[in-house]
Amino acid sequence: MNKIHYLIFSTLFFVFGCSNHSEDDLTTLLTSNTTKYIQNIKPIIDNNCVACHGTTPSSGAQTSLVTYNQVKTSVQNNGLIDRISRAQGASGMMPYQGTRLPQSSIDLIIDWNTDGLLE
Repeated sequence: MNKIHYLIFSTLFFVFGCSNHSEDDLTTLLTSNTTKYIQNIKPIIDNNCVACHGTTPSSGAQTSLVTYNQVKTSVQNNGLIDRISRAQGASGMMPYQGTRLPQSSIDLIIDWNTDGLLE
């Protein structure tokens, strides 16, 4: 959970306290801001990665990032977050020979990893 999510949750908790009528109300509040692959991550990957990391990788790409499992594996085992987090122009930065992703997109991918890589 990033700092903004924590601040929002803390503020809501302070304002509403424990006045929820059931655990379901609280669970809905907690999960509504969870980062998910289909809603949040797939559009980033599709718009920035699949040109090289498509079904058949091209331009020197080693892996495909077309499916949820491929992206999940790349985050867990292939250093995807490290590669997209590198400074513009740094060796190994992704997208290769492109412009670094906006920090907000990188943060979403980090949040997705922290939230459990939910589909």
